[in-house]
Amino acid sequence: MSTILVTGGTGFLGSHCILQLPRDGYEVRTTVRDLGREQRARSTLQANGVATDAPLSFVAADLLSDGGWMEAVSGCDAVLHVASPFPATQPDNADDVIIPARDGTLRVLRAARDAGVGRVVLTSSFAAVGYGRQHPGRDFDERDWTEEDAPNAPYIRSKVVAERAAWDFVAREGNGLALSVVNPTGILGPVLGADYSTSIGMVKAILEGQVPGPPDMAFGVVDVRDVADLHLRVMSSSEAVGERFIAVAGPALSLRGVARLLSEHLGEQADRISTSLLEVSLTAQEGTQRRDSSSAKARRLLDWSPRSADEAILASAQSLIRLGLVI
Repeated sequence: MSTILVTGGTGFLGSHCILQLPRDGYEVRTTVRDLGREQRARSTLQANGVATDAPLSFVAADLLSDGGWMEAVSGCDAVLHVASPFPATQPDNADDVIIPARDGTLRVLRAARDAGVGRVVLTSSFAAVGYGRQHPGRDFDERDWTEEDAPNAPYIRSKVVAERAAWDFVAREGNGLALSVVNPTGILGPVLGADYSTSIGMVKAILEGQVPGPPDMAFGVVDVRDVADLHLRVMSSSEAVGERFIAVAGPALSLRGVARLLSEHLGEQADRISTSLLEVSLTAQEGTQRRDSSSAKARRLLDWSPRSADEAILASAQSLIRLGLVI
């Protein structure tokens, strides 16, 4: 049985990766900053289908420190490096996000190399792809890179800096370590507990009557279950070595479009949605700040077939309501 390390196992995507790995016959090890969170994480995973006797272990390791990482990677066949800082608000000092993202990624890669791990799949982001100074005049794809020195938000800059650093490390001193990268757009889908993505927070805000940004802002969406599935496909494919893969379900959606979808399908559970999001009908194609991207590469090389964006959005909302997370 192969052993896979998932960094950040209590996070939204990390948890969904852990749900899928035992089903495919893998032994799972995961990192948490504090082992005091282990029991809560186990309970959440077991409530969502992980067997009580599943081969799952926890190791304490922090991206800001070297401690614990050699123990975490020792004996592992592959690493899914999912953990990365994503602040709820942008910091005053961009380095507060950029340095932990870059140094944490290099810390994991260095430990994996030194332990003789064969494969690392890095979770990057569409933020490292589609925020240059100029639009390419087509859907963004894996050839595109956000410019490191462009005046973007700190989180966006952190993702491109960290991914560039990862590719440079493997090329210069990886000693045969195989790297692949997944670049998801906004990750939605079923919430397992109180730890969820910032994108889920957007759906929560809409359900609570807030307007979390310009109504016509458009963004790509992908279901967390499909992002986890793509990580596993990338990890097990020789064709994926040295490649990037954008994870997106389809065309970009506007906040207004998301609000209208929720209103149409959730009935009274969506009655607090702001009228300013519902009063004018905008299709996804009418968003003024769109960044459409293509997942053709993942579909072609890895036979990846994601759920629709509508399904991901509704699953987000329904799980938030079911778990009592909507105020």
